[in-house]
Amino acid sequence: MTQLESATRIDFRPISIEDKALYDRLLFDGETRGCEFAFANLFSWGRTLIAEIDGQAVIQTRFGSRCYYPFPLGNGDKRSAIDAILSDSKARNIPCYIIGLSESEKETLEGLYPNRFSFKYDEGLYDYVYLIDDLADLKGKKYDGKRNHLKRFYESYPDFTARPLDECDISQLQSMVSDWYKSRLEADSEADFTNEIAAIERAFKYRKELSIDGLALYDRDRVLAVTLGSLLSDDTFDVHFEKARPDVVGGYAAINREFACYIRDKYPSVRFIDREEDMSIEGLRRAKRSYHPHHMTKKCRALAEDRHDL
Repeated sequence: MTQLESATRIDFRPISIEDKALYDRLLFDGETRGCEFAFANLFSWGRTLIAEIDGQAVIQTRFGSRCYYPFPLGNGDKRSAIDAILSDSKARNIPCYIIGLSESEKETLEGLYPNRFSFKYDEGLYDYVYLIDDLADLKGKKYDGKRNHLKRFYESYPDFTARPLDECDISQLQSMVSDWYKSRLEADSEADFTNEIAAIERAFKYRKELSIDGLALYDRDRVLAVTLGSLLSDDTFDVHFEKARPDVVGGYAAINREFACYIRDKYPSVRFIDREEDMSIEGLRRAKRSYHPHHMTKKCRALAEDRHDL
């Protein structure tokens, strides 16, 4: 029997809404995680498989043509879960990438499997994490530019209203988001938003089951901007999607600030807003840095054995 034939696949199944309660318990019991571990993200992007091994959630997800295994969630035996991941990747004849590792998890993996993994950090995959008070209050000289953007928005739309998701006409929000994608595709015909469009549609559809919170800004009955997110931990709220009409001056500054105020009022225990990664997109990186993050959630990925094509 060959080594490949002796390997065993994990009995994965597609992640479902019914997994949320167990998953959230494991997520919230552990250390601070990056946005790729948010249940709403895993479910909405729709390419995620899950299994439970020794009280841990073991996940396989796909980005592009490559499969990845986020570091197992839970307080069980990490070796049993990672052994299963190594065996599964071998049985499927795919590289064994383990992603989303914090520094302590990297040390755990190195300790359990000396010289078995190579590691790589990618700044484009770090999460930008902000103090919620900074985003809500925009105090100090460093936010002068943001306050100027807000002033232009408030002057242009003096009668705007901010409405929580459960007070909105969801079909109207979806229409506004659809218009946003159309305008982007008109500007760049080679852009590919297929996966993102499917993810945001799924987030809207299952918003209640996913415990997604959101806010929309209106000028009378016209939607100006909308944002969606969910709790990532007891003290951190994760922003999954944020869209503003391109013709609305200060729209992003306004939805960012108004949503921070809304979340601060609704969840007094939340101290931080995670605005996710910049994916090494220069314009997105400048925008995220301009809000002066409190810290970055640094993550690395590991590749098993002698493969170094990270």
